Amino acid sequence: MLLVEKASRMNSIPPYLFAELDKKKRELVNAGKDIIDLGIGDPDIPTPSHIIKKMAKACEKGENHRYPPYPGTLPFREAVAKWYKNRFDVELDPENEVLALIGSKDGIAHIPFVFIDSGDIALVPSPGYPVYHQSVAFAGGDSFFMILKKENHFLPDLGAIPSEVLSRAKMMFINYPNNPTSAIASLDFFNSVISFAKKHKVLVCHDAAYSEIYFDGNKPVSFLQADGAKDVGVEFHSFSKTYNMTGWRLGWVVGNREVIKALGLFKSHIDSGIFSAIQEAGIEALTGDQSSVEVMRNIYQERRDILVKYLKDIGLDFEPCNATFYLWVQVPKGYSSTSFTSYLLEKAGIVVTPGSGLGEGGEGYIRISLTADKKRIEEAGKRLSSIKF
Repeated sequence: MLLVEKASRMNSIPPYLFAELDKKKRELVNAGKDIIDLGIGDPDIPTPSHIIKKMAKACEKGENHRYPPYPGTLPFREAVAKWYKNRFDVELDPENEVLALIGSKDGIAHIPFVFIDSGDIALVPSPGYPVYHQSVAFAGGDSFFMILKKENHFLPDLGAIPSEVLSRAKMMFINYPNNPTSAIASLDFFNSVISFAKKHKVLVCHDAAYSEIYFDGNKPVSFLQADGAKDVGVEFHSFSKTYNMTGWRLGWVVGNREVIKALGLFKSHIDSGIFSAIQEAGIEALTGDQSSVEVMRNIYQERRDILVKYLKDIGLDFEPCNATFYLWVQVPKGYSSTSFTSYLLEKAGIVVTPGSGLGEGGEGYIRISLTADKKRIEEAGKRLSSIKF
């Protein structure tokens, strides 16, 4: 029993979606059921060995066991800037336009506390990563959900946002390549976002965690490649998806120097930076052999192709997967997102994510992750083929 009441803000926060999915999976596994988990986007491919070896050596350095610099070590920030130059031809000042993060979730979850006051609005994609909305709610703000529709190629319709919302809006979250729809945005779209942001004085926060997982030559662009991007926003990135370092908790945010400075100041009061040895491993990831990234893309593409074949044979409609490791699949007639998710779990022993759990814009879809090995993906396809819809 608690001696005091929880803060009222806790009453408006639902259980974290992926924590609930993990709980249900454990219960079924403990009951002896063979479950294929295609729900949570947690890469199953190991961290490349050269990164692990660098980490092991870095852990032996006594200086790495002291408090690290709050914004990240300068060599780490320089490595991020070099990676951006090589990958996107974007110039960054490592001292003022790069901030190390304890995973991109760290920055995404905390940036509303820096810019959102009570009564302010953040423009949030739906469906989308739940942390966008929940962090805004924790900060005392309100979310206006930009529904991502198939007919708009899962891009937000900026012209449909009401004027009364725009008068209170201070921040916008966007995410391309997109989780969960796998849509890719063009430079033209990012240019329109920048014009919109300048007109309405909105800070743009672009989540680019999946930029290196793409297929069939559909290479994504960075928001920062668009003219004027640094004037209006920042871009978040992570080592979790590109280098399979989810448990390492390492990421960054780059862009507008005043935003970087403000977020860095906030974080200096709530954490003590990132273990310097992990930052050394991050430098190795960014500047070392990149062949593992191409191997990873090929693995996901093979899995995608296997599952796509089964989905076509079954007759389920799904969106083209040109990036990320998700398939965005429409549920059959007569089902909701949650009822179809339950049906697949009961009849096929397959865990997927209900689209509605990612926002109202996700109703009518499920998200299938490709984060299981080839044999399990094949088995999932066979199980799908054996049940009726």
